[in-house]
Amino acid sequence: MIRESALTPDTAAYRKVVPAGNYWIHTVRKGQTFRILDLEGNQAADTLFYSAADPAERYSAVDTVRAQRNVYLTVGTKLMSTEGNPMLEITADTVGRHDTLGGACATESNTVRYALEKKTMHACRDSYLLAVTENEGFGLTKRDITHNINFFMNVPVTPDGGLTFEDGLSAPGKYVEMLALMDVIVLISNCPQLNNPCNGYNPTPIEVLVWDAAA
Repeated sequence: MIRESALTPDTAAYRKVVPAGNYWIHTVRKGQTFRILDLEGNQAADTLFYSAADPAERYSAVDTVRAQRNVYLTVGTKLMSTEGNPMLEITADTVGRHDTLGGACATESNTVRYALEKKTMHACRDSYLLAVTENEGFGLTKRDITHNINFFMNVPVTPDGGLTFEDGLSAPGKYVEMLALMDVIVLISNCPQLNNPCNGYNPTPIEVLVWDAAA
């Protein structure tokens, strides 16, 4: 579902450009609105969510899909935790569909899917590992890297139940926006994948924006 936001960037309390291949980690407080903006188009933002009160409670793809009875995420989707609690709700979306089945790329999966020589290429799991290592204050370790959402990524389900990685649906200036329903730690890997069309074979920057509840 396409729905534009009434919020404008000039009223945001926080803004940060995340270069291609880099990570971003931040706590978004209950009542704040969080936006991921695709600056140049056709970029995938692999995102993890954790309860700031207890990071052992984190985003659950299984519970989210079951609760909404849809494998694609868009306006109205409540992102559910492993404890069955709503973490965030998608309130605005100018892309219309996001993936939560395809997972995050890793050096191992690049090797299996593409070629042995791809193992040395940077991947989202590497970004996650770097983020938790460099930001110990969030209380996360590599064991906390689990189900993620691939915002802007196009992963159609085939008639026989398989998954395919297709050209992205996003474009320059497209965004997805979420209302935090609890204090959440947000961890994004701005995907560096070069072996499939999820980034148009050309990873580009994103911007993250946060508005306070009164915005």
